[in-house]
Amino acid sequence: MQEERRLVWRVLRQWKEIADSGRLPRRDEIESWLQGEDGANCLLIAVGWSVEHSQLVVVGVNLAAAVCATDTLAELFLSRVLRVVSRRRGLMVEGGATLRGRPILYRAALLPLSENGNTIEHVLGATSYRFLRDHELPTREGFFRTLWI
Repeated sequence: MQEERRLVWRVLRQWKEIADSGRLPRRDEIESWLQGEDGANCLLIAVGWSVEHSQLVVVGVNLAAAVCATDTLAELFLSRVLRVVSRRRGLMVEGGATLRGRPILYRAALLPLSENGNTIEHVLGATSYRFLRDHELPTREGFFRTLWI
């Protein structure tokens, strides 16, 4: 099989391999995804005692720097934790944002993690993006497509 070059699809494939076996991945099974080059486009959200009290525990530099309607992509993804936890499913989102003053299009996967196979303690986020080409018009910032995994 050809190695997947796009981060989101690569992370999603590895997450699904574990999830398709009948359980959600554990945090220790994804720690390596947060390190190295991929880590710049990944985040980890700790789900709080109430989902509204969830917080970012790892934020890749590109997600902290990409600005969108709710300030950063990381915060925009944080706003989707309740949906991921309540549905107990992964979520793929696509949208527009600004990175270092330039408009981008992004695709992100938000994937639930569980230590005991039942309680979702963390949500992994992985994002791929590209800068808009000169002839492309900027899109509205935020989400413009959401797909359940």
